[in-house]
Amino acid sequence: MTDGSDRITVLFAGQSESWAKWVEEECETAGIVTRLVRWDPLSRPPTAEALTGLLAEERVLLLLDDWYLRFDAGRYRAWAAVLGELLPTHRTRIRAVAVTPHRLPEAARELDPVSLHGVRREEAKVRLLTVCGLVLDEHTGVDLDRGLRFPDEPPPVSNVERRNRRFAGRDRVLEELHRLLAGRRGTTAPDSAALVALQGPGGIGKTEVAREYTHRYAGDYDLVWWVRSRTPLMAREDFAALATALQVGDGDELRGLITAAQQRLAGLGQRWLIVFDGAEIPQDVLELIPPGVGHVLITTRDASWSADGADVVELPRFERAESVDFVCRRATRLTEEDADQLADVVEDLPLLLDQTAAWLDANPLTDIGRYVADIRDGDPHTLGVAPSGGDPQRFQVVWSTTLNALDESAPHVHELLKLLAYFSADMVPVGLLRSARASDLPDHLARLVAEPSDWNSALRRLSETTAMSLEYETGPQNDILTVGSLRIHGLFHRFVRSTLSPRDRERASETACRVLVAADPRDPTAPRHWRRYADLIPHLEPSGALESADEDVRSLVLNCVEYLRMRGEYAIGWDITHKALEHWRTTSGPTDRTVLVATHQYANMLRRLGKYAEAERIGRDILERLRLVPEAQGIELLRAMNGLGGTLMALGKYDEAHRLYESATDMAIERLGDSTVPRTLALRSNLAQAGVLRGRYGDALDQHRSIMEARLRLLGPRNALTLLSALHTAWTLRLLGRYQEAFVLQERNASLHSQVLDREHSQTLLAQHNLALCARREGNLPFARSLMKRVREKVTHRRGSHHPESLLISADYAMLLRDMGLLDEAWSMADSTARTYAVLLGTEHPYAIGALDNCGVILRTVGDYDAARATGEKTRAAMAAVLGADHPWSIGCALNEASARAEAGDPEGAAEIGREALARAEAAVGHDHILTAGLGAGLALDLRATGRIAEAEQMAEDLARKAPRTLGGEYGHARFLSSGVRPHWDFEPQPV
Repeated sequence: MTDGSDRITVLFAGQSESWAKWVEEECETAGIVTRLVRWDPLSRPPTAEALTGLLAEERVLLLLDDWYLRFDAGRYRAWAAVLGELLPTHRTRIRAVAVTPHRLPEAARELDPVSLHGVRREEAKVRLLTVCGLVLDEHTGVDLDRGLRFPDEPPPVSNVERRNRRFAGRDRVLEELHRLLAGRRGTTAPDSAALVALQGPGGIGKTEVAREYTHRYAGDYDLVWWVRSRTPLMAREDFAALATALQVGDGDELRGLITAAQQRLAGLGQRWLIVFDGAEIPQDVLELIPPGVGHVLITTRDASWSADGADVVELPRFERAESVDFVCRRATRLTEEDADQLADVVEDLPLLLDQTAAWLDANPLTDIGRYVADIRDGDPHTLGVAPSGGDPQRFQVVWSTTLNALDESAPHVHELLKLLAYFSADMVPVGLLRSARASDLPDHLARLVAEPSDWNSALRRLSETTAMSLEYETGPQNDILTVGSLRIHGLFHRFVRSTLSPRDRERASETACRVLVAADPRDPTAPRHWRRYADLIPHLEPSGALESADEDVRSLVLNCVEYLRMRGEYAIGWDITHKALEHWRTTSGPTDRTVLVATHQYANMLRRLGKYAEAERIGRDILERLRLVPEAQGIELLRAMNGLGGTLMALGKYDEAHRLYESATDMAIERLGDSTVPRTLALRSNLAQAGVLRGRYGDALDQHRSIMEARLRLLGPRNALTLLSALHTAWTLRLLGRYQEAFVLQERNASLHSQVLDREHSQTLLAQHNLALCARREGNLPFARSLMKRVREKVTHRRGSHHPESLLISADYAMLLRDMGLLDEAWSMADSTARTYAVLLGTEHPYAIGALDNCGVILRTVGDYDAARATGEKTRAAMAAVLGADHPWSIGCALNEASARAEAGDPEGAAEIGREALARAEAAVGHDHILTAGLGAGLALDLRATGRIAEAEQMAEDLARKAPRTLGGEYGHARFLSSGVRPHWDFEPQPV
């Protein structure tokens, strides 16, 4: 039911593509054949023929957006005249709809447009179809089934800043980005995200193009998320915030929130877009890229992204027509000739065009000719500032002119700019400055901040004259529209810092540090403060906090590092402490309190990153220094001993670690007065863990139970430390072979971990891993495999496959796969784990030896008895050399060698090794332990094979009598040990 034509051409400017697509879909659904034509007036002369060709066979529907607001200015008046000329003749063929909230110029209003903006979707659809000639009556239904999202409705999940109304040009680049993203499904895997990198030098406009893309194609997506990626922590914090927006994930560690967001995105199909802005180093953000087939857009100066599977689109300078158009929109008083001169002198660089046009617009009395001449002929050294040597001459001249003029016309604003340059360029903490104590600010800035209207005016002046990106808060405060955020371009930020005198730098740094200190909640362990610490950390380095000798500033830095430790961000924590210590040691010496705390954290981060040798060197050095200082406080000495002890355990130096923890525990009880003081409990817990590593399982169990009971009284059952003690208790029960007790305790413990912490927390994953190990010993292999596989995937995704946490789980998972008969997969994982341990820890580390012994067990399982025997001989000797022949791990290696010898045809040799190992096992772990029982079963087989039948039967009878008491009468291990199958022992790396 149309007016006689069922074809229509939709004419739109590039910025309204989402509206054009929606119009096309609605018209096509209604039976109107639709053709979309992008109208780029910069590329064609304003003539009637340019439009009449479109009217030859069909009607034209104009989408009037913000572009048409320019019909009252410059060259666009000619297009307005063309429309005025055509309307009388073709009024019935030209229809218009308005998709802008702003009042259109008279030439556009002559088209009598119908507004689609600001109404509900169903009303907009009725209006559109009516304009297109469909006669709707009360019986005509409107199909509201979901297709493309209505353009007036933003994506349900989005954190993108508002659209830049001054954006101009770049249509070809935007179309290329859209073509690549929409048409690509990844080059590395069919289900990978489409990855496109927008590459170009600083100041070329990458961020603004990406922001325009998110708005222009917003209708394609249900989720658009912007991730600031100048630093790894900033990228991780921004991406983790997506989990909150999606209402998924909880807990302490950023990695858990990141994983939760990634998993949610994987289930959203193709309608999501993530923008990583300023990602210069691929490795910093590659792990954040979600799985699934959404879209990822990266802005970067690095052209190497193609090696990581990205399509790279190079962003050039503006074309001259784009430059002129942009300048005329930015400074409306300039003619096209003026704009052309300005574009020529700044060589069409978008950042300089933006800043010079902003300056000219804010200073209407400035003569454009003189201004252009000053830029062309000027020397930055003559303009009242000391320029940086790292920026191109044009940049220096333009910015020197701006700063010089700003200092003359608004010195208080210039002083504010100096201070802002000592915060992060990406997120100037406007709110912290606004709420700063007057005593923390210079007098002139304190007066400025005290008056909200003056404060906001100063920030607007900076935005207008330097093209800073400024956003207002969502609601006015005291009837005043308040600036909420401010971004400074990195190049300009660096330039401003470079122009400051030494005295100005010192003042700005001191003020910035005072503002940050005042904002420190001073409790980095409390989750309610984590958002504040995440906001403070980007400012530590630019403010000079990492170089400060001030005690309060250093405490701020240390609190931020502790926050990073709590969130599991060890690499970033290591980097900050490393930079801080470089300065603090020089100015304060190695035994200063803040230096000691920072050194402790530095070694802690190294240990958690698996860099044990360096952590040991640092730990020994600081402990030796403290012992030589009589006035060293006890708490500092205890902290140093505790840290070094953890490193020694990781390095396999278990006896030394045990002695150190014994000494530290005694010292803590003496100085703190009670064995149940939290710090003493922590030392006792580490002492018990050292006992586990020494093979003293019984003593360790008693200690862990005692600590668990003390923490239950002090902290309650749902405290993370209480849960850790319960985990250690269940773990040690399992090592003692008390599998049923261990399983019951660990099942409850794992459930509480998921409730109290979160499913992605390191401690939760360790609890789940122990539950899988308990289930394996209980004989529930399918459940054990499902749980352990899931835990391993999470840990390796978070830490990488070579991290100690990943290797620990991989060693156990390989042996579980062996139990299930998946021998190829088991061998591959066991062999890889053993090789990695050897590289990371050295071939003489107990973990490297034990992992190699696991390989020998698999070799025997697949029938390669000679290789298994050779491996067993090597590992038994190596483990005994490192830990002594009486350590349970050495005894376990002996059991495996004896089994390999027997399978290789040497039962006599097997019996000799087995008899000696059995005696050692009875002394080390007792007569009833599973290791002792396994050695007895193997020895019985070997005695029978060598003709000593009576002795073999007596040993089998003893075993049959002991096994039910130890393992439970119907339990699988008891049946296994009496089945005649050769026993084996698994090496399990222990968490430290």
